[in-house]
Amino acid sequence: MTKERIPVTSAILAMKQSGLAFILRPYRYEEHGGTRVSAQELGVDEHLVIKTLVMEDERGVPLIILMNGDRQVSTKALARILGVKSVTPCDPRIAEKHTGYRVGGTSPFGTKKPLRIFIEQGIAALPRILINAGSRGLLAEMSPTELIRALKPVTVKVAI
Repeated sequence: MTKERIPVTSAILAMKQSGLAFILRPYRYEEHGGTRVSAQELGVDEHLVIKTLVMEDERGVPLIILMNGDRQVSTKALARILGVKSVTPCDPRIAEKHTGYRVGGTSPFGTKKPLRIFIEQGIAALPRILINAGSRGLLAEMSPTELIRALKPVTVKVAI
């Protein structure tokens, strides 16, 4: 039996540097499978799998929003909270320039550039979460308290 090789990513290094308690959870990545596939592969509720979405306002100012896997972001509500005209998802190439991660492997930890981070309100109350660890097919399981302590995200209510 061969041991599965887990890549060392900027996210993993940043989580270790922050002293976070986490467990790496590799799974078989499926192109365009999203959180539904990772939740199925790992046998967890999709609500516990947190998406790291890179968005930008009308001026091209990037931000990260952390959202439950089974929910969507109301970009109108997020724009209102931010006091901007609009918020849209970043083009994947631009998101990669800001974060250093390929779409499907984007983590809020260890991004190339420091980005403002927002988190959906209900995530803090979850018993545990799984969030991307900086590579497609690799999540980190942790307490939401650990994530909040390390990233200090702004709490918002924008789920639909």
